Amino acid sequence: MSIKTVKPAIIETVGAQYLCFTSEEDSTGFSGQYEEDVEKTETVKKVKVSTNGSSEDVNASGKVYDTDNTSASKDIEVEVIAFPADTIAKALGRNVDTGGLISDGADRGKPYFAYGKVVKKKHGQFVWEWYPKCMMLEISDETSTKEEKFSEQTLTVTIRAYAFNEDGDFRNYVDSESKNFPKGLTEEKFFAKPILTPEDLKTAIGGE
Repeated sequence: MSIKTVKPAIIETVGAQYLCFTSEEDSTGFSGQYEEDVEKTETVKKVKVSTNGSSEDVNASGKVYDTDNTSASKDIEVEVIAFPADTIAKALGRNVDTGGLISDGADRGKPYFAYGKVVKKKHGQFVWEWYPKCMMLEISDETSTKEEKFSEQTLTVTIRAYAFNEDGDFRNYVDSESKNFPKGLTEEKFFAKPILTPEDLKTAIGGE
């Protein structure tokens, strides 16, 4: 038996983000059907993903027999330098009047959407991710005065990702360092529409 030294590529930066709203709803509010247009923005400063859930040890015969892990959702905290106004209004369930007035505060319900992001690593490596079932929770509302020296101002958007299939998965992704990374797949193809199943990925590779 031999020992193989592996040197994985380190993360360099976050890349673009992608968002696509669902086109219709079923009895649960999530149909898995999406609108034709996927919105891409390259305004991301930072993304932090945290899990909402619990981990409980099951004890038997004086020792830990098993561990029960329960994950209800994941919160994706995204810091951006800008976010499309109409996208924010739609995601937060705001009422947009045809005359341009946007009303906020009432409980109108929020649509589901798929959220995608890019993680760039050294030597041209990367991870492309889709969270197919998301809902926007809130967006920060803080603005500072302009000073003589440029001071960058950002927004923080909080997105909650839910399990999108019966297995309880929250995310589908591909990693260019994986030995099974599909040949012919590009960022444009992967994010052309949300990926929920292996069949969706095969379709994306074919560019259909």
